Amino acid sequence: MVVVLGAIMSILDVTVVNVAINDLAKEFETPLSTIQWVATGYTLALATVIPITGWASARFGTKRLYMISITLFVAGSMLAGLAWSAESLIAFRVLQGLGGGMIMPAGMTILTQAAGPSRVGQVMSVVGIPMLLGPILGPIIGGYLVDDVSWRWIFFINLPIGIVALYLAARILKRDAPKPTERLDAIGLLLLSPGLAALIYGLAKGAQMKDFTKTGALVPTLIGAALVAGFVFRALTAKTPLIDLRLLKRRSVAAASGTMVLFMAAFMGAMLLLPLYYQTVRGEGALNSGLLLAPQGLGAMITMPVGGKITDRVGPGRVVLVGLVVVVLSVAGFAAILEADTSYWALGGMLFVMGLGMGMTMMPTMAAAIQTLAHDEVPRASTMLNIIQQVSASLGTAMISVLLANKLASNLGTGAGGEIGSTAKIPPAVMKKIAGPMADAFQHTYWYAAGLLLFAFLPALLLPRKKADTAAADAPMPMH
Repeated sequence: MVVVLGAIMSILDVTVVNVAINDLAKEFETPLSTIQWVATGYTLALATVIPITGWASARFGTKRLYMISITLFVAGSMLAGLAWSAESLIAFRVLQGLGGGMIMPAGMTILTQAAGPSRVGQVMSVVGIPMLLGPILGPIIGGYLVDDVSWRWIFFINLPIGIVALYLAARILKRDAPKPTERLDAIGLLLLSPGLAALIYGLAKGAQMKDFTKTGALVPTLIGAALVAGFVFRALTAKTPLIDLRLLKRRSVAAASGTMVLFMAAFMGAMLLLPLYYQTVRGEGALNSGLLLAPQGLGAMITMPVGGKITDRVGPGRVVLVGLVVVVLSVAGFAAILEADTSYWALGGMLFVMGLGMGMTMMPTMAAAIQTLAHDEVPRASTMLNIIQQVSASLGTAMISVLLANKLASNLGTGAGGEIGSTAKIPPAVMKKIAGPMADAFQHTYWYAAGLLLFAFLPALLLPRKKADTAAADAPMPMH
């Protein structure tokens, strides 16, 4: 309950802010391309801080780290709610991200170490609760607060949740037994954190400018890629690396990581499309868009607990393959049926099916990586997987947004793609003419997401198909 409370807070915040982007642009009289940094700045901060979570867990203890991260997140939330300009809001969102980046990996470490390998599938289902509640409650709560209260309350809402989570963590979590013997890999940190930040910044800038080859996007992308490559070399040769990439020598960890990269990039990219479609093509407000997205969370709510139990019984490989089939069919379904006047029932049904597939894919993939690891390896592995998740989601979102913007520009004429989401001022007669070409751009982009998802089957075929206690092929290798 303690871990889920913290995770709900950090995940809810992402989904709550997504439906408020257009309103924040109006509030601060700022272009959509600038205000989107409210979301991107948060992701940059996550990518920067996640790498030190594994070391910090060992150095200070998971309970202490968990409580520090919640405190930072709550402080950032309070300041974001008091923001007076777009720039101040972006800065406070970065502070929020510094706390939010450590909440999930620290919480996962607490749970997996307490549960042991035989129950890791069920534990991942528990961690998955906020992942299902986020897509259901986030857009609805965010839409209500933005439409009927004030945008400031999408941040202030974190204060009571954070205070309760801190109180319960202090009372319930076991006392820490930190192991301050391992030194922080400062060189690795100086390579990876700025490298990830520069890489995500460059890709986000390229998506914003609709051209990844322009200097403003290409230079940070290349610098980021070079720093990350330097980190990989460092991680494979250092005695105590920041992130132990040698864990990828295990087939289950490598297969789960590959599946996660491709799935998160395609799935999070696809997740970006429907709320934009509802608000731009169909003219729905923030609250209605949130309510229309709820079926996905309901679908995941059905399969995630069941998927966890089946994973513990038969191994994650079979469960993930079934989940991937369902997700690919649903994304291809959107690509096939999305028009300017597609029935909301049909779209809701497809979202529900997508949720069913997500519940059988995401957490069993994480379980596949963790179930064969020794107790002390779990913090390193969960840190690595969280970085993979965040970076893949950022890359997927940047890639899908640029594909959508380019197709919109192609269908509507040059320059139109840059104004995604800002159709409120378009006269109804004009909107009626351009709704068809706009819907066609969304439909076209879904095909790219479906194609990328197909590649996730390649690593998923290598996931273990036996339960944890019989998956001997991946016996922990000796550390250093």
